[in-house]
Amino acid sequence: MKSIRFPKFLPIIHVGVLTAFLCCSCGGGGGGSTSDGNTSDSKSLEVITPEEAGWSSAALEAVEDVIEQSGYAAVMALYDGKVFFQWGDVTKNYQCHSIRKPFLSALFGIYVQRGSIDLDITLETLAIDDIPPSLTDDEKQATVRHLLKSRSGVYHEAAAEMPETAALRPERGSHPPDTFFYYNNWDFNAAGTIFRQETDEDIFLAFQREIADVVGMQDFSPNNCQYYYEIEKSEHPAYVFRMSARDMARFGVLYQKNGAWEGKQIIPVDWIFDSTVAYSTLDVSAGVGYGYMWYVVPEESDTAELFGYDFYYHTGHGVHALVIVPDLNLVIVERYDTDAPDWEDPGEVGFQIGQMIIDAKL
Repeated sequence: MKSIRFPKFLPIIHVGVLTAFLCCSCGGGGGGSTSDGNTSDSKSLEVITPEEAGWSSAALEAVEDVIEQSGYAAVMALYDGKVFFQWGDVTKNYQCHSIRKPFLSALFGIYVQRGSIDLDITLETLAIDDIPPSLTDDEKQATVRHLLKSRSGVYHEAAAEMPETAALRPERGSHPPDTFFYYNNWDFNAAGTIFRQETDEDIFLAFQREIADVVGMQDFSPNNCQYYYEIEKSEHPAYVFRMSARDMARFGVLYQKNGAWEGKQIIPVDWIFDSTVAYSTLDVSAGVGYGYMWYVVPEESDTAELFGYDFYYHTGHGVHALVIVPDLNLVIVERYDTDAPDWEDPGEVGFQIGQMIIDAKL
């Protein structure tokens, strides 16, 4: 079978640029796995045995062995919102890197339903521009929807852009809006600017009120999140999230449950489906696509065949991962300590861990 890796076009905040991003809010507790990792906190996620979830304890022990050797800091797997596998420090707030994008997408879904944001309004109408060389009249015809799909056709420099991504950036004016996919931090960052402009809300405070508090996140705080500017490149900052594995798991469960939490609809159902449709195909052979700030693996793709199921996900710097497999009611969270100055890319092992967890189903 083909070896497929999660796309890695993801930003990192450099230590020498903004050391404040390396400060983290850590909870208690450390390692441990599966059903003995719960705490007595009434807000804690329910923990069940693998067999109660329909997974094999013996097979998951092999997953633990791989994780221990890989250097991953925390891994969780949840069935229908219940934890059946847990390893490492799930309370520590790690950098999320590009998993910030699904967080903003969720907020867009909420505020679009309220009528605060029009997805089809143009950058020109919104008076969105950037430092010279400023946006052209043609580029300003891109809409908010195009930004969410990373298909704006605006190829301006952007904050928090990896050098290898910048090297792939098309020439300005080479593609009209909504005709070409390029994993574009300018689109994602400008979407953050538009969210704040149109809602008069701070992204992190809105996320706390609309999502984190509602689903009972235990470690998240806006105080651990910051806007990252590179003013010599762009006026639009990256919005940098920090989050623990167990809080990211709650966010994943919110999507797995089609935007509902304990009977209350938080994110519109239509938005869950619209944002996890593949509007672009990144890799024709693997079939991986991109929705509204989510990677999408359609049912008919080679990647879905490899895993046995279709799913959607996002990665952070190629090592952090949030994966939702709807047909299995499954959420997988993988976190790596990219705050450490000497961290090393573990390669394909993150993919292997996810596949082993799925394969451990009875």
